[in-house]
Amino acid sequence: MKKQSNQENRGQVLKFVLFSISAGVIQTLVFTLLNELTPWKYWPCYLLALVASVLWNFTLNREFTFKSAGNVPIAMAKVFGFYCVFTPLSTWWGDALTDGGVNSYFVLFGTMAVNLITEFLYDRFFVFKDSLNTNQRAKHGS
Repeated sequence: MKKQSNQENRGQVLKFVLFSISAGVIQTLVFTLLNELTPWKYWPCYLLALVASVLWNFTLNREFTFKSAGNVPIAMAKVFGFYCVFTPLSTWWGDALTDGGVNSYFVLFGTMAVNLITEFLYDRFFVFKDSLNTNQRAKHGS
């Protein structure tokens, strides 16, 4: 695999951020609907919103950001591993902070920022490390 240029790296970061923003919109919408229309506590609203967001983000970033033709179930299993650590931690701190009086949306957006940074690094250097720029989109230069 050839080493990526600084421009390619910046492009990946930009795409990841933009797709993560779209996933954040989905997460916020799902969270808001559940938070405002159900009597549920923070954590079930957060978990369902997170799952919707992760599926959206994984699909877009695999195809367009990392341009991976790698094995989808293996990549998804690696991302699942990330969320096996991130989800309990972020659910715990989110529930603790909101129970302590911190605004739910402030906690949600802070958690989303932590997620964006840690997941980019995890995806780039672990999940898609060996399959960067291997799909048809990469081969055709788009």
